[in-house]
Amino acid sequence: MNPALQGLLTIIIGVGGCIAYYFFSNQFLDKVLYPPSGPNAGRNINRANMIRPWLFLFPALFVLGLYLAYPVFETFRLSLTQRGAGFVGFDNYARMFGEPKFREAMQNNMLWLVVVPAFSTGFGLLAAQLTDRIGWGNIAKSLIFMPMAISFVGAAVIWKLVYDVRPVDQEQIGILNAILLGLGWDQPVTFLTVPFWNNFFLMIVLVWIQTGFAMVILSAALRGIPEETIEAAIIDGANPFQIFFKIKVPQIMGTIVVVWTTITIVVLKVFDIVFAMTNGQWKTQVLANYMYDKLFRANDWGVGSAAAMIIMLLVTPILVWNVYSARKEMR
Repeated sequence: MNPALQGLLTIIIGVGGCIAYYFFSNQFLDKVLYPPSGPNAGRNINRANMIRPWLFLFPALFVLGLYLAYPVFETFRLSLTQRGAGFVGFDNYARMFGEPKFREAMQNNMLWLVVVPAFSTGFGLLAAQLTDRIGWGNIAKSLIFMPMAISFVGAAVIWKLVYDVRPVDQEQIGILNAILLGLGWDQPVTFLTVPFWNNFFLMIVLVWIQTGFAMVILSAALRGIPEETIEAAIIDGANPFQIFFKIKVPQIMGTIVVVWTTITIVVLKVFDIVFAMTNGQWKTQVLANYMYDKLFRANDWGVGSAAAMIIMLLVTPILVWNVYSARKEMR
């Protein structure tokens, strides 16, 4: 089937199905189950009004259960089994924690957690403050936010070309090596294979992407600061640095924390960048890529599912706390 026709049919069936569901479910509720007539009309109307919200919520609850709750329980079940051996309890977890690659992935993820949220939030806050003080700030914001429109794989391909290395006797197409050799460097640098530092070269990609997100959120927060507090600080003789760090930052600290934790969740799930640039080689393995290797390369569904559960356990507390903080900010 033609993709355009397939998409059109999907829209028609999806939207039409939702309209039909809401219409006929309400008709069944009002006409058949609890008709608003007869001696029990008042009670029927009240009962119908109690059930009606659940009719509207049912499609969302069904989809969440099918695509979120069920996969979680099924993944947990698979993490306790092995192919051909059946139920093995927590043996997969013990085997996973004993693997050097898993420990490497955990260490790298912790390093990502320290570096990426800090630099993304810091650069985003700096960009938000500076772009609001210049005439062409909106253009600057658009340029900084632009990487957010690029997929992680697309960004990884762009930066892989930036880090590209060719033999010294060939022309360098990687901009970093071209600059280094132009400045008199003896040999081109294979950035993605340099131990330890190659992790930071990968982190730059995610920082480049997430800085625009942090900037937009924090710029809105900065504009929401009451002008009276800033004017009072100016009258008291505060300089621009004191106004920023002692007046503005404390008032948007809640937003900064929400941005920080949101980027932290992205970091815990990072996969595309590592997969596209190094595939976890040269000691750049992360949890999501380790899970992919176990599930789809080694066909070890037990350990792969155990890795998925570890990622979920790391993400869930941060996600819950983030939602709680966001709701608290909205009150």
